[in-house]
Amino acid sequence: MPAYSDQYWNSPDGLKLHYRDYDGPRDRPPILCIPGLTRNARDFEPVAKRFAGQWRVIAVDLRGRGLSDHDPKTADYTPPVYAGDLIKLLDQLGIADAVFVGTSLGGIITMFMALHDSERMAGVLLNDIGPELAQAGLDRIAGYVGQEGSFAGWDALAAALAERNADVFPAYGPAEWARFARRLAVEKGRKVVFDYDPGIAEPFHAASDAPPMNIWPCYEALAGRPVTILRGALTDLFALDVGERMASAIPDVELVTVPNVGHAPSLDEPESLAAIERLLARVLARPNASDV
Repeated sequence: MPAYSDQYWNSPDGLKLHYRDYDGPRDRPPILCIPGLTRNARDFEPVAKRFAGQWRVIAVDLRGRGLSDHDPKTADYTPPVYAGDLIKLLDQLGIADAVFVGTSLGGIITMFMALHDSERMAGVLLNDIGPELAQAGLDRIAGYVGQEGSFAGWDALAAALAERNADVFPAYGPAEWARFARRLAVEKGRKVVFDYDPGIAEPFHAASDAPPMNIWPCYEALAGRPVTILRGALTDLFALDVGERMASAIPDVELVTVPNVGHAPSLDEPESLAAIERLLARVLARPNASDV
């Protein structure tokens, strides 16, 4: 793995938030990686392994995850608040443009940011997420998010994850489940626990009980920059017809289906890495790309 430095920034409301900073050239926009609901910066190790050095890669821990502070006000675990945190980070680092790579919730945050600050976006990859979500996937997530599981060790967690997610990653073997576990959890005392604040579940469940928001205008605000949409072929959250409508709604969109993967592609698949490579080439091909 390439080297990185652990860095921190302060949210608008004073939380200390963490990101991994993998060094790369400063004459092109960095790749800003935003994880899913229960995930953290470690999810983007495959992206850093492939692209760090050629590109600066910044992988964030959203508030309540990883090395970032937990929020005492759980009602603030929402996309608009996360978006405000990321705008503060970009302002602090003096970054005018970035290539946004958002997995699941990270993609929703990206779309929210686009509605108000799309000029920040040199390019966008949305990983298994769109402006409409399938109920089956939401129900599945609701069934586990916020549960404070603890495990006797890494092998026990890997076995539990394999049982719960066998249909999401059917090609995974013991080595892949062990790696999956290390990205999702941490050791505390003699136990292994999930690396997020269980309080993130409260706004998620509240949103599930409310009428769905129309975030198509947020997605449409991405018009004018290269966009790549990844979709797991086995996903239960992101319907193919939604992806196809997204691809036709704005120009310069590539829709890529990653075979034999559910929600969400882990970004180490050859198809995913190739799609990111093509997106970055499109970013560099844009007029004045060397000036961003």
